[in-house]
Amino acid sequence: MTEKSTRICILGGGFGGLYTALRLSQLPWEKLQQPEVILVDHNDRFLFLPLLYELLTGELQTWEIAPPFEELLANTGVRFTQATVAGIDVDEQQIQLQEGAGFAYDRLVLALGGMTPLDRIPGSVEYALPFRTLTDVYHLEERLRILEESDKDKIRVAVVGGGYSGVELACKLSERLGSRGRLRLIERDDGILKTSPEFNREAAQKALQERQVWLDLETEVDSVEAGQISLLYKGQLDIIPVDLVLWTVGTTVSPLVRSLPLKQNQRGQVTTLPTLQVLDHPEIFALGDLADCKDANQQQVPSTAQVAYQQADYTAWNIWASLTGRPLLSFRYQNLGEMMTLGINNATLTGLGIKLDGPLAHIARRLAYLYRMPSLDHQLKVGLNWIARPLLELLAE
Repeated sequence: MTEKSTRICILGGGFGGLYTALRLSQLPWEKLQQPEVILVDHNDRFLFLPLLYELLTGELQTWEIAPPFEELLANTGVRFTQATVAGIDVDEQQIQLQEGAGFAYDRLVLALGGMTPLDRIPGSVEYALPFRTLTDVYHLEERLRILEESDKDKIRVAVVGGGYSGVELACKLSERLGSRGRLRLIERDDGILKTSPEFNREAAQKALQERQVWLDLETEVDSVEAGQISLLYKGQLDIIPVDLVLWTVGTTVSPLVRSLPLKQNQRGQVTTLPTLQVLDHPEIFALGDLADCKDANQQQVPSTAQVAYQQADYTAWNIWASLTGRPLLSFRYQNLGEMMTLGINNATLTGLGIKLDGPLAHIARRLAYLYRMPSLDHQLKVGLNWIARPLLELLAE
């Protein structure tokens, strides 16, 4: 009678989940130790989130930044299941799926990511759009198409949140709408990109100014209604007419994760050890947006794609180590810098002693993200397309 193979379940196919699965498939398992690896996500495609903005301006196509999981996992031995997780029994080590029977696990990876909370301001659920998923892009595209085809002289857009996503979104939309666009960026603090390096912050401010994006600093959103947004500035309430409200503020953990009997912080993030194992549950690993993680140096790590990308390597190694009797490694976060797109052919980049902005930073950012794409096959297809596309456009002129 053959011994049942160990099963590793990975919930969530973002940077943390997918890259953990790919790394597990590359580790040197002995034949008798080879585990069954299952990746579960409710979407059929991986999303390279930092390049989502380029879809709005037509710089990139969906297939480039959102390849199917089945394609990425071909020949890896990882099994992909498209399903929505309905529940997790951490005592019985069982996953329940909405679409039918679930399965048991020996190791579990929680990598379900975060959600944009829209329920904190009256009217935002009904009238504001988040920008985090492909579905969000499709909804925004439809709204933009209707507005662009209308006889409106000006298209008025309010972007709520002066962080990375808000700034990048405002710049791209300003480029797309051109002279018809009237954009305002709303930030409750006294400046944008408060955690960003000064070089990037100044480049972003310059880009917004050049694109005539109005900055509403020290301003809070009081409510959102059809065709208008109410803003509170130093005790004064202003009602501004608007055609579109985009919400980029905050990240919240899914109700499923919040319901688990695991130690969590006030934000609902699951507390982990530096090995990325969940406290009191060494068989469960958590990473990305839903993890409250301090690394080997006891520094609190931020919830960014860069962090999830790095955590995936450690998670895969530590699962392998835990199953093969080797010592586990404590996560060591390396801040490799920060990149932002600031419109078409424009970006800013700082890190590893380098400071760049403008077209050169745009090229460097593209190359850095090409290197981080999830498989060599996809890197080659996208890279060749990026080389060929400008040449074809040149020949077409």
